[in-house]
Order: sequence, then C-alpha cells, then structure tokens
Amino acid sequence: MNREQMQEEQNRQYTERHSLAVERLRTLVSEETVPQQYLPYFQDVAIFLLELENVRRKVAGGEWDRYSLEEMRSINEILYSDICGERYRRSYANPAYASECFGSAVGRLLSLLCAEMRSGIPCAFENRMDYLTILYELLIEVYNCFEEETCPEPKTIRDIIYWYASDYCDVFLADRIVEQLDPSASFAAEMLERADLEDDRYLYRYGEYITENELGTARHLRTLPEETLQRMADAFTEGYRMGFINTGKDLSKKSVVNIRYTLGFEKVIRLAAANFRKMGLEPVIYRAASGIVTKREHHKIGYCGGAANRQYDYDHRQDQALFMDKRYIERRLEVMRTTYEQHRELAAQFAGPAVMETFGEKPFSPAEVPEAPAYSEEQKSLAVRYDSRSGQITNEYIRGEERSFTIIAFPVPEIGARYPEIFDEVVRINTLDAKQYEQVQQTLIDALDQGESVHVTGKGDNRTDLVIKLHTLADPEKETIFENCVADVNIPVGEVFTSPVLEGTSGVLHVGKVYLEGLQFTDLELTFEDGMVTGYGCGNFPDREAGRKYIADNVLKGHSTLPLGEFAIGTNTTAYAAGRKYGIEDKMPILIAEKTGPHFAVGDTCYSWSEDIRVYNPNGKEIVAKDNSVSINRKTDVSKAYLNCHTDITIPYEELEEISVVTKDGKHIILMKDGRFVLPGTECLNEPLDELQKQLTYKED
Repeated sequence: MNREQMQEEQNRQYTERHSLAVERLRTLVSEETVPQQYLPYFQDVAIFLLELENVRRKVAGGEWDRYSLEEMRSINEILYSDICGERYRRSYANPAYASECFGSAVGRLLSLLCAEMRSGIPCAFENRMDYLTILYELLIEVYNCFEEETCPEPKTIRDIIYWYASDYCDVFLADRIVEQLDPSASFAAEMLERADLEDDRYLYRYGEYITENELGTARHLRTLPEETLQRMADAFTEGYRMGFINTGKDLSKKSVVNIRYTLGFEKVIRLAAANFRKMGLEPVIYRAASGIVTKREHHKIGYCGGAANRQYDYDHRQDQALFMDKRYIERRLEVMRTTYEQHRELAAQFAGPAVMETFGEKPFSPAEVPEAPAYSEEQKSLAVRYDSRSGQITNEYIRGEERSFTIIAFPVPEIGARYPEIFDEVVRINTLDAKQYEQVQQTLIDALDQGESVHVTGKGDNRTDLVIKLHTLADPEKETIFENCVADVNIPVGEVFTSPVLEGTSGVLHVGKVYLEGLQFTDLELTFEDGMVTGYGCGNFPDREAGRKYIADNVLKGHSTLPLGEFAIGTNTTAYAAGRKYGIEDKMPILIAEKTGPHFAVGDTCYSWSEDIRVYNPNGKEIVAKDNSVSINRKTDVSKAYLNCHTDITIPYEELEEISVVTKDGKHIILMKDGRFVLPGTECLNEPLDELQKQLTYKED
C-alpha cells in the first residue's frame, strides 16, 4: 500500500469513527445513566461538541460563507460564551467551580477535560474531522467510566487523560511541528491570500475569538493610505532581512519564514508576505495552540484572535500537572525527534519567526486560584528538563547560528479614545532614523568600553542599587563589549546591550510596575549575587508567598535561580515621551518599553545558540561579550548552558537616579543622571523629554 492509499484508508477510518462518535454524543445528551451530580456536566459538554460539529458541517458545506456578519458574530459569541465575563464563575471550565461541584480531585480533571474540548473550536473551522473525532472519543470514554461506576476513582480519569495525551502525541505534536515548517500545511496563509479584507466577515472564518480590538484594527487599517501600510510592512520585513545581514547569516540558504500576528492586521501581513516572497521566503502561519499536548502554558505562540478570558488561560496553564511524569516527557521528546528527522530537509529551510505583537489591552494581573493545577517540585524539574532537551533537538535541525527573527508591535483600539493618534505615533516610532541612533549609541558604547562595571541606582521609591560587571577587552582598538542595536530584530530603535560577567554582578533590581509577557507585576524586586537571582518578591498579592510563586512561575520559569543574561540601556526617548503623553506607559509592550530605560534580562543571553558567530558593530569592532559562566557550559555539557527563557525587565527613566561607568582606576563616567542623558554627545536624546515637559507644563497651566 503506497502513501496515498494509506492516507485514504486512514481518512475512511476516521470518517467511520467520527459518525459513530457524533451519534453517541447525540444519545448522551438525553440519557440519565450517570450519577445525577455529573449529569449536567456531561450534557453541557456534549451539547457544546455537537455545536462544534454543526459549525464544521456548515463550513465544509459552504453554508458558513453565506452567513451575514451578525450571524457569524452570534456563533462566535456562543462558542466562547461559557468562559466570558461573569459566566466563567459558574463554568465547568473554571477549576474552582468544577472543584466546588465535584470535589478537588475529580473537579480539576473534569475542568481540564472541559478545557480540552474547547480546543476543538479551531478544528471545526479547519474541518479537522480527525482531531474532532479524537476529542469526541475522549469525552465518551470518560463518560463511560461514570456509567460503569457510581463515581470512578480520580486515578481512572487521570489515566484516560494521560493515555490520550501520550497516545496522540504523534498526531497533535507531530502535526504541530510540521505546521511550523511546511508552507503547504498553512490554513491561515491560504486564508490570508483569498480573504476579502474589506469585509469584517473574514475575521470570523478563522475560528478565533473576535473582539472589538480585532474588528477595530481591521477597520482602522482600511482608513490608512496604501503607502502607510506598505511602510509598516517594509519596516517589519526589512528588520528581518537586516537581522541576517548584521549577524553574518546567509538568508539565501533559507526558504521558509514563520509569521506570527494577531487577527485584524491582515492588510499589513498580506503585504509583508509579498515582501518575504521577494526575498525567496514562503510564509508559514500557524495558529496559537490551545490543546494540552501542544500549548505552552498561557502563552500565545502563533496567530490568534482576542483573549476570551485571560484568567481562564492562566488557570489552565499547568494542566499537565494532573498527569505529567517522566515517561510522558520522554514520549514527547521521542515524537519530537522522530518528526524533525522525518522532515529534516524542511527544517533546514526554516529561517525563523517574524512576530507582530499588539499592545493596549487593560493590564492583566491574575487571581491566584488554589484549585488550578500547579506543577509539583518534581514536575517543575521535568518541565525544565523537557525545555532544555527540546531546545537541543530543535537546534540540531534548525541551527541557531543559521536562523534569526524580528519583532514589531502596534496598538489595538482598547488602548483608548485616542487610538488613531496613538497608532500613527507608533508607526512613526517604528520607523525612526536608525542612523541617528547608531551614532549616539556609539558614543555611549565608547564610554562603556572603558569600564570594569556599571552602577545603576534608582531614585525616590525605586530601590535599585545594582553593579553590573563587564567583560575585559583584550584589544580595545578592535573589540567592544556592547552591541549597537538599531532597528533589525527588535523594532523600534534603539539600545546598547551586553552579556554581563556574572561574577561581581550583585545588588537589587526594583521597578514599581512592569508588564511581562502579558502579565502585570507591581513592586517587583530581584536580588542578585554573582549574577544569579538569590531573592525575589512583588506586591501583586497580599500574601508574600503568593507573590513569590507568581515570580517563580512566570519569571524564573520553574528554575530555582536564573542568571542576569543581559544588561542594556534603552535610548528611545521618543517612545518614552509618547507613553507619558498618552498615559499608556503601563500598556507598552516590553519590546518598546525596554528601549525606554535600562533593562535587565534574566535567563539566557541574547546570543543563545549562536555565540560562536562573529558579530561586529557598524564601526567594525567585534562584539566579544557573548558568553557568561553559565552559557560557556555549552562547550562541555549543553544541558547546563541554556535556560530556554529570557525575560526583560525595564526601569523607566523617571525612576532612575544614575547610571555610571566605573573604570579600572575608580573613575565614574556618568551616562544618565536624574533620568536624563548627560554624557557629552548624547544630549540630543533629551529633546523628546524636554518637549514632553513643555507639554505637561502647558497642560498644568
């Protein structure tokens, strides 16, 4: 039997299984064969799945395309209503409510099951009958347990979910890897090319949750001149191209680029895709995962719509804790390696991601829900081990020294009534003159290269007092410590950054408020000794330990400690002034915020997996500060070298007392004082700050 015959037979089997599963769901809705306590749960979930099946058939038969905008909006709201707003409080997808109904042990498992069924929504819109069949059968298998026993043991339910995740790893996880590599497997890329972007209805065809942000963004882009849209696309793709040039990597060896974005930006993304094709790169656009086998905690990696409920996403971020063990981790790694090996040639063609982020949503600080699954200490170690080994496997097939990336960000309507004005300002910020910043930043680097360390102190309520140890230059005429970063991989300009020497880097890093990877932190404080985190806390929760856990999960990423992988000084005072002018400082993404003050990244260095590539600043000097005493372990034991995380934390200018370079003879070269640049040759960076002060003074008067 050849491959086509095998695929045909597999499709036939899924069709038969699918019909049987759908028929069973229909009978399940009207049965009363499980204990009364659980009957509403199974009926509600089965009705939801039948609604998905109804949508799938409408999409497959073409009926969906004839629906009006209001009909599409109504179905979208129905599919996501269970987890939206106040309804989430009494949703079985809420682990707290499910635990209240069924007890913690069973309730958390049934809540996980409910959430997993919700991952079928995009499958209905992609007509993935195979995926839906697997989900339907999972619910039916658990339901059968409740028919056979008054109340099955939690272990029985756990084992069903475990084997579902393990057995179907070679379907869900393998397909996920292929989706990231193969342009021909891209549902969204096809949608992008044929959609009528003048009609709001196209947004609902993706199967993502659609809010006023996605609708408002699409409508706003329709009002912009074509040249503005092209300028946005060009900034995005040119940054990507320059990332390869500036790091000495050969883009001509690659043929695939991954585009990640939030729905609503299709007018720009379509132009960007055309730009990439001119570079010889075909786009892959894969969806942010929602199933337990493929998602990465609460992070949205891939294209996505709006967040129906960020607390829901956060509550289910560690659902794998209910069944994860060493055998499951090994199974995932085995599938991962096998899939990459089967698609070795495709993987070698992958150039890396081009990411368009959004910002402007109301800052989110999650509630701590005791009933939400959480990794045990043993599972945290397993998760860290998995991240390390999966990173090594990925790098074996998509080599770090051959790939690059770029990231850019734009606001969404939720940012406020002045959205169009803010949007225009961000377009301007994203296209600032890189050459001007390059010259000023070189002045900063010339001073920094004279130092043994940098001393950063906060003012007022900011408790920062941190010494950052710098690498020693063997040949100052040819070598440099800091990279002169303009607008390539990280848009907008500008910053200078380095990998600090860990030994001798000590002190306190503190910031009053910061937004990291979609989560808000208040009164965040990290203590370093010899470059490693030794203490931490925040003010998000009244309970100090809850705050420590919040940091441990979302900054330390399950590690007991992390090194200070990067120290940088952001120079984009224009972006800072815009944030203050419009009152959106707390909504700025780290991509922009990191350019508005000194920032510090815990985790890997910026040169992770590509330390041996020789990189030069525009003045010809080679950047030599790329390793630290953790990353250098790559030469002897790569598993000890990389942490697979990198989280930037910025101190805004207004919280700064001083940044000074400490030279070998003890001299202090002051770069910034009282939130302003004072080093000769950098004063022009204060102009946006002066203009901002005039505006604020005029407003007060």
